Amino acid sequence: MSHPDRRLGSRIVLFALLLGSSAALYAIQVLAFGRTEDTFYYLVQDAAFLPIEALLVTFVLDGLLARREKQHVLRKLSMVIGAFFSETGNRLLAQFVAADPDREVLREAFADPGRWAKTERTAVELVRKHPFRVEPSAADLEAVKSILAAERGFLLGLLENPNLLERETFSDLLLAVEHLAEELGYRKDFASLPDSDLRHLRGDLERAYRLLAAEWAGYAAHLKTDYPYIFSLITRTHPLRADADPVVS
Repeated sequence: MSHPDRRLGSRIVLFALLLGSSAALYAIQVLAFGRTEDTFYYLVQDAAFLPIEALLVTFVLDGLLARREKQHVLRKLSMVIGAFFSETGNRLLAQFVAADPDREVLREAFADPGRWAKTERTAVELVRKHPFRVEPSAADLEAVKSILAAERGFLLGLLENPNLLERETFSDLLLAVEHLAEELGYRKDFASLPDSDLRHLRGDLERAYRLLAAEWAGYAAHLKTDYPYIFSLITRTHPLRADADPVVS
């Protein structure tokens, strides 16, 4: 690693060389053509445009750097989303699908990757057409509770990631999942809950289900473009498939 004093010294040397080169070229021009007034006229004219050139360069560089930084953040966020689905999201989505009375319609819609994975927008729009109703049994609620309880620390860690600000839909999903974890965590016996409370829990489940499916679809379509090898695995194992199998046939 370079010492700060050495880097500063190198910059001073570079500055001196450039400044000296410019002065030498102007001196050569004066000596060669003997037109001192014209030389100074063009020197002042060039200097007059320096602020504008500096302004343009600043805006262009700032835009390029901002774009590069955003792409870097989005790549990191893509890794976070991938980790979420690998650790928690896929199992959670599979549990929601199992409690969905219209699950066969959803599975049919996502049976052909060439149809739904054209773009993130296409995938998400297809998801939004589904009603996302759930009719969970006490065993289903207990299973969801167990998944979320086991991954509580992981989910809370994701919520602390500052990169989430770049993707509001994923932030909304994590908040919905975290709220569902809290609601289920307070219940001890799902079989004895009154209908009013079960309706309340179904609302929380359906909110998380809808957001989870939309985020999964958009993420999968994004992978098709940028990471096709990961997309290939997802199309074989995703929770919306009735016959999920990682083996390539």
